[in-house]
Amino acid sequence: MNFVGKPYRNLMAFFIMSLMCAEITSADDRIYIKAGALIDVRSGQLLRNQLITVRGERIERVDDFNDINIEPGSMLIDLGDAYVMPGLIDMHDHLTGDHRFHGYEGLQFSVARETLFGVTNARITLDAGFTTVRNVGASGFSDVALRDAINAGEIEGPRLRVSGPSLGITGGHCDNNLLPAEYAIRSDGVADGPWAVRTRVRENIKYGADLIKFCATGGVLSKGDSVGGPQYTFEEIAALVDEAHMHGRKVAAHAHGAEGIKTAIRAGVDSIEHASLIDDEGIRLAREYGTYLVMDVYNDTYILEHGASVGMLPESLEKERMIGQLQRNNHKKAFEAGVKMAFGSDGAVYPHGDNGKQFAYMVEYGMSPMQALQAATIHAADLIGWPDEVGSITPGFYADIIAVNMNPLDDVSVMENVSFVMKGGKIYKQ
Repeated sequence: MNFVGKPYRNLMAFFIMSLMCAEITSADDRIYIKAGALIDVRSGQLLRNQLITVRGERIERVDDFNDINIEPGSMLIDLGDAYVMPGLIDMHDHLTGDHRFHGYEGLQFSVARETLFGVTNARITLDAGFTTVRNVGASGFSDVALRDAINAGEIEGPRLRVSGPSLGITGGHCDNNLLPAEYAIRSDGVADGPWAVRTRVRENIKYGADLIKFCATGGVLSKGDSVGGPQYTFEEIAALVDEAHMHGRKVAAHAHGAEGIKTAIRAGVDSIEHASLIDDEGIRLAREYGTYLVMDVYNDTYILEHGASVGMLPESLEKERMIGQLQRNNHKKAFEAGVKMAFGSDGAVYPHGDNGKQFAYMVEYGMSPMQALQAATIHAADLIGWPDEVGSITPGFYADIIAVNMNPLDDVSVMENVSFVMKGGKIYKQ
């Protein structure tokens, strides 16, 4: 990084410290970013010697570096030989959750405490290069509070789309089944029957939800249910989707089991989360309906290696052993069949900030490195509902820009170590 005409490299540390997390001004109120290598996720090409012009929160233009004369005194951030790309998007995260506490260990925390987890995890996730996150499930609207604090500039984190409490049946994956009947505990989003589901959707929207997330089947980390068993009827899901879409909200369906996946797709959901046991008919339906799959193919490794030490129930570990490899095989199968897929990692199952570890698994199970990056940029932007705002280094888009020190198209695991992060024209990591 230097001021044009003043190549005093010994001032590098001073300038970096002055720029971190602060608005940057220069002679013409623009910031220029020189990218020796720019990954254009729209065209799927690697471009050399590009100049990104940032004005305020947005990208103003992208040019060949040699075609633009920069006025003396303007701010130039020279990223040298780093590989520059748009900020990443994680479509399945739980920022107010903590990977250290699962099962009965998780009962000790209040909603207020979970919100504070979110403050820490939001910054960690941003530092990992994820400038946009869809938070799918949080108790007490803690994710709404987190989003609003980030938007107000009170704390630092990704730009968020949040669901509030996940909807689910009594005793299902989205309920709390850990305590006996005398405690009369149930999760915030429990709703049974089409009209109860509609009411719960309306309440979530009333209190700030950007999207609706519900559980169409059982899950891995819940107690007492079958991981693939259906948990909502078609009539209930159809009512949920109709109500959400009527209010302009997209719907994400947690679904591991084949029948639950197909029911949710036929009812019109926008994305299937996990999709572990999807069958050939489910793949055909997803392609026909244009439904996105968001498959968290990394965290099987974390669960089986560390789950017992962080309080995961023995039955949860057994369920993961049943479905983990099947999910990865089906990721490859669905992608090769042409189903739309977006990046989602299920943060809080594993440590926040390790989101980038998933890229290597996406490549191992069917994608090229470029296709994996596209799943975390342009395709995720489409699913989240911001296709003209994020996910690409394009004029008019938010200046969400990251860099890594080696070529991820040669080795996608370098995405685990992001070296530069800008969100909305502000530098958060250099």
